Amino acid sequence: MASCMRSLFSDHGRYVESFRRFLNNSTEHQCMQEFMDKKLPGIIARIGEGKAEIKILSVGGGAGEVDLQILSKVQAQYPGICINNEVVEPSAEQIVKYKELVAKTSNMENIKFSWHKETSSEYQKRMLEEEEEPPKWDFIHMIQMLYYVKDIPATLKFFHGLLAANAKILIILVSGTSGWEKLWKKYGSRLPRDDLCQYVTSSDLAQILDDLGIKYECYDLVSTMDITDCFIDGNENGDLLWDFLTETCNFSKTAPLDLKAEIMKDLQEPEFSVKKEGKVLFNNNLSFIVVEANV
Repeated sequence: MASCMRSLFSDHGRYVESFRRFLNNSTEHQCMQEFMDKKLPGIIARIGEGKAEIKILSVGGGAGEVDLQILSKVQAQYPGICINNEVVEPSAEQIVKYKELVAKTSNMENIKFSWHKETSSEYQKRMLEEEEEPPKWDFIHMIQMLYYVKDIPATLKFFHGLLAANAKILIILVSGTSGWEKLWKKYGSRLPRDDLCQYVTSSDLAQILDDLGIKYECYDLVSTMDITDCFIDGNENGDLLWDFLTETCNFSKTAPLDLKAEIMKDLQEPEFSVKKEGKVLFNNNLSFIVVEANV
């Protein structure tokens, strides 16, 4: 690996911009919206049974776009019931955006929000140190955040232990059938690694949950990312998408030519992408894993 290659996470501004380009060029949020509309109502059908308040914990809530979709479904299922929504999010910038989104969203009157600027492991440590009995939750969700957790089995075991009766955990991350799985397995050792992020897909998560003896269901939904610009030399959008794909800052400029040529060739192969109407669409399939409380 060339020494001039460095992790995308070493440049926060570049990471934020490449992530924005990813969202603009992918069906990520549309895919999540489809799940929220079609599957989520059935999943949350019993979480508030017989309860005066529904307690929701958002772990890695980001800027809140998906959180508010979830909250609207809970409101529709349990009209008028008070909802206590706590958010664990390490980025102060994202928390500011989340608060701004709440401020301009209507029908939030029965929801109490609180934000904690901390990682999931910091939250776990605080609960174990400060609370004799950590609070129980009716719904916990972890959306595209397990990549940033060092000890995934311990994290899942801890949060599973916080589930109240009829409660669920919703985990969203890339599918084991996605192009990400193949990209990470083939090229991960040749790309700059960073302690902030690890390669994990639904295949890995299923194995962890099986080993822990935790009951779950998994739903896979189709999602794509338009990476056509990645094959246009010097294209700014393509360069930022390259960064996001490889988690490498300025990949196009710093990667060894042979490595870039290999990945460029692979990304056009059927196991990574499909070609449609002149576009190259990377397989960004998502898995929605629903974990149940112990009976």
